[in-house]
This record gives sequence, C-alpha cells and structure tokens, in this order.
Amino acid sequence: METLVFLGGIAFISGLIDAAVGGGGLVQIPGLFNLLPNIQPATLFGINKFSSVSGTTMATRQYLRRVRLPWALILPAAGFAFAFAFVGATAVSYIPVKVMKPLIFVLLIAMAIYTFIKKDFGSLHKPKEITQRERLNAALLGAAIGFYDGLFGPGTGSFLAFLFIRFFAFDFLHATASAKVVNMATNIAALSFFIPAGHIVWAWAIPMAICNMAGGLVGARLAIRGGVKVIRMLFLILVAVLIGKFGYDLFIVN
Repeated sequence: METLVFLGGIAFISGLIDAAVGGGGLVQIPGLFNLLPNIQPATLFGINKFSSVSGTTMATRQYLRRVRLPWALILPAAGFAFAFAFVGATAVSYIPVKVMKPLIFVLLIAMAIYTFIKKDFGSLHKPKEITQRERLNAALLGAAIGFYDGLFGPGTGSFLAFLFIRFFAFDFLHATASAKVVNMATNIAALSFFIPAGHIVWAWAIPMAICNMAGGLVGARLAIRGGVKVIRMLFLILVAVLIGKFGYDLFIVN
C-alpha cells in the first residue's frame, strides 16, 4: 500500500507536468525503477505508457474544449507518428542509446538557446496557410518524432511543441495542445506492443493511470489559464532539466 501511494503521487505529478509542457516521463520512469526494482524493464515501460496515455488523453480533452486545432496538419503528424513509433521500437536493438544521447544533448542546447534568445518565439499564434507542403512537413515531423519516441523517448513532448512553433508559427498554447494529440498516438502505438506481450501489471498500472489522469486535468487547466507566458517559462525550465539529465548521463555516469 505504501508503494502504491508513492506511485500514485509520482503519476499525478508526472501527469501535471506532461499536460502543461511535456516531459512527465522524467518523473514517472525513474520513480517506477526505484519503487519496483524487481520488475523487468519492459514491464515498467509498459506500466509507464499505460499511465501516460491515460493522462495525455485527459489533457488532450481539456485542450480540445478550449483550443481550436488545425486537424489538417495534426492528423498526418499523428498518423505517421503512430506508424514510425513501431519502427523506432524495432530499431532499439540496432541503434545503441549511447549513440543517441550526444546528439539529443546538442539538440536540446540549441533548442534552449534559440527559444531564450528569440523572445517572441511562441508568443504569437499566426499559423501558416495549410497547403500540401505543410501537410507533408507535418507528416515528416510526425514520422521523425514517432521514431524517436519509439526508439528513446525522453523530451518527446518538448520537441513536438518546439517544432510546431518553428515550422507552423503556432504559439506555445496551440503547440502544446497539438503535441498532446501526436504524443497520444505514439503512446497508443507503444501500448499495442506492450499489452499483447503481457508487459503490464494491472494492479500498478490502473491506479497510476487514474492519478495521471487527475494530474493531466490539473496541468492542462493551469496551462490554459496561465497562457503562453507561463507555458514558455515551464518549457525553458523543462528543457534545462533535460539538458542537466543528459549532461549528467554523458559526463558523470559514463
């Protein structure tokens, strides 16, 4: 019962952070590994995905009630993200994580500097006209992020939000809402592997999912009420945490 209470608390915080700006896995995955050390990693990732997709679904519902999204862009991105999440998961055994980490570390630093220097980045919502080219860009974006999420994962929501702002001139609120839809697709793709393979312990997964949904509800409402400035600040904080984590893994642990 004590372990369940801690897992519930971690899932709530993870759902709140993920709904507001992404990156909930930074809280939930280490928590699962620390509190359930005797469960195999694949099952822990399955529990994490089941909990996460529940919170993401709740957050997406909140955003959709208040934010109008360009489905002509989001659906191609979500569809390709779903498909390429499988490809990424398959490639795990062929591309070592140690090869990915330095690249992601550099990309995170570049993303943080770009966002910090450009003060108006993500502050205005002036979406481009949706043409065939924009749909193709959305599909390619979804494919790349889906592959990354299936292969590795950390920071997927942050990368998605950044790319929606950079390529389609969204503000942070619309970018975060759009990222939730695409991220939900990649999580469902992962679950379609984990559940049939039996990598779920429902006694842990269901209570965590409920808590993650509650966190997702609170996080989405905070983001919507706080607006673009709050989300931008949280985004920069999260990216800084990601940089710190990757830097620690690269230069201290190794």
